[in-house]
Amino acid sequence: MIDNKSKTILNGVGNTPLVELTRIVPKGSARVVVKLESANPTGSMKDRMARAIVEHAAADGRLPSGGTVVEYTAGTTGISLAFVCAARGYKTHFVFSDAFSVEKRFTMQAYGAEITDVPSDNKKITESLIKRMIATAGEISRQPGHWWCDQLNNRDGEIGYIPLGEELWQQAGERVDAFVHAVSTAHSIHGTSQAL
Repeated sequence: MIDNKSKTILNGVGNTPLVELTRIVPKGSARVVVKLESANPTGSMKDRMARAIVEHAAADGRLPSGGTVVEYTAGTTGISLAFVCAARGYKTHFVFSDAFSVEKRFTMQAYGAEITDVPSDNKKITESLIKRMIATAGEISRQPGHWWCDQLNNRDGEIGYIPLGEELWQQAGERVDAFVHAVSTAHSIHGTSQAL
């Protein structure tokens, strides 16, 4: 885990602000608070997941020193992984497609990611495209020194969100009656609700 005494960019992950919505919530309604996960270094809560996955894989030897993290991504997870890996001294190789945002491609590359493209059918996100991306990531990961993150099947991602639940609980004055969240891989709702 990160040594909190050392000053690294990764110490900027988490401890995001909690704000109460007072103007758009009608008087007499429940207190509604919002966790500003956009305050994470890449602007995404996925920084939490990426840090946990990389740290756990490095700690147990799945990710060798100076190794390469491989993943298939639509971009947001790739950006967070590329950020964490750049800070920790790992390389990244992502499987991406023209079906996704060119800005996300540029951001991953700015963090040093190598990208292998899987062409889409007219920029459509289809089951076939995702399956080809997953298969390509599997092939790339068989290279020496490469480790496939496999975000959808990697339970370490949940661990990264336990601090989110703990922060939410503390910042909300140890009172949370309901937790509302939009999810993709669902690591975030599992880890956060486990802490709550």
